[in-house]
Amino acid sequence: MIRILSLGAGVQSSTLALMSAVGELPALDGAIFADTQAEPAGVYRHLDWLEGVVPFPIHRVTAGHLGEAIHAAMAGDRRLDARPPFYTGGGGMIRRECSQDFKIVPIQRKLRDITGIGPRSRGPRSVAVEQWIGISWDEAHRMRDARFRWIRNAYPLVDRHLTRRSCLDWLEASGFPRPPKSACTFCPYHDDRYWRDLQREDPAGWAEAVAMDRTIRPGIPGPKRPAGEAWYLHRQLIPLELVDLSTAEDHGQGRLFGDECQGVCGV
Repeated sequence: MIRILSLGAGVQSSTLALMSAVGELPALDGAIFADTQAEPAGVYRHLDWLEGVVPFPIHRVTAGHLGEAIHAAMAGDRRLDARPPFYTGGGGMIRRECSQDFKIVPIQRKLRDITGIGPRSRGPRSVAVEQWIGISWDEAHRMRDARFRWIRNAYPLVDRHLTRRSCLDWLEASGFPRPPKSACTFCPYHDDRYWRDLQREDPAGWAEAVAMDRTIRPGIPGPKRPAGEAWYLHRQLIPLELVDLSTAEDHGQGRLFGDECQGVCGV
């Protein structure tokens, strides 16, 4: 059996990679990073750094450029419908398809390649892969069993009762840099702090998000889509560049809350 980390290059999965590298967790045989080709520049810089400090290979896999797939779907290509959960003018969010097609499936393909299990094979009855997933104790409700019998999902952070805050504390105490939030620049799950940081620190990423927000406004064509229902990246249902991303501090008020991001992506 081999031990593989599903690497998002965010706080939790980076902590797992580094804990294994320094011997605080069992040795990993490798890690797999599923690249949507739409991450902020800081994520790729962090990933390059990780590759230089861990003693195991990091395999980068991709199903293509998610942004280009969305643009193609907007143009009517029904083969490419890997949609993020955009906000709709009618209320709510559309069903999320992007994680399955651009994260989970590429990782599973790479696991089959590493183990020699064919694409149509049910695989052995025994466990061939222990797949580490960077879900922390405060997110334990997100744990799931693996789809295939030859994969066993493992959650070392949950086993150790380590929260996201615990991971940040461990990284700081160990002298490692704080990882950036790993998620596509145009992910609708971003909170205002992320959007603000993207706007200030990654102009190219911000421009990509604004362009995507404009592109999706009419919604991807489909027979079940209500006519005239607009799509947006921000929950306020207005163009992203018009959202007020200023903070209370910007207006001369003190900060009322802590600085911990509550985003759902980027483990």
